[in-house]
Amino acid sequence: MAMSFDPFSELDRLTGNLLQFRPGPKFMPVDLYREGDQYILNADLPGVDPGSVDVDVDGQLLTIRAQRTAAAHEGAKWLTQERPNGTYLRQFSLGEGVASEKISATYDNGVLSVVIPVSEKAKPRKIEINAAQTPDDQKTITV
Repeated sequence: MAMSFDPFSELDRLTGNLLQFRPGPKFMPVDLYREGDQYILNADLPGVDPGSVDVDVDGQLLTIRAQRTAAAHEGAKWLTQERPNGTYLRQFSLGEGVASEKISATYDNGVLSVVIPVSEKAKPRKIEINAAQTPDDQKTITV
């Protein structure tokens, strides 16, 4: 049985392992999509205490922070420890077309969902077209 070797997938695996243990904020994977008049952002935060999650809007910058702490096991001899602990951080530039004062967030089963409504001024609207008057439609005023 012949096995194939993909050097790119091996490189992805190695760099993923290296980035996982780097100091500083950890990577937080997100999905972002638009549904109707709102944007939905879902962030994976498994094992994070909901009390440590912070969503903040400062001007046009949305910041998500979370803290995952390691379980304390006195006297344990670790064989492997692959689940990253520490601070998670992501920032997003919102732009002018969102209603930042109406942003809401929920945390359920390790997934943070942030709903970002589109502002009224950014929503598409229909423009009424008025018919122009023709010379026959104009009335003559005599002075």
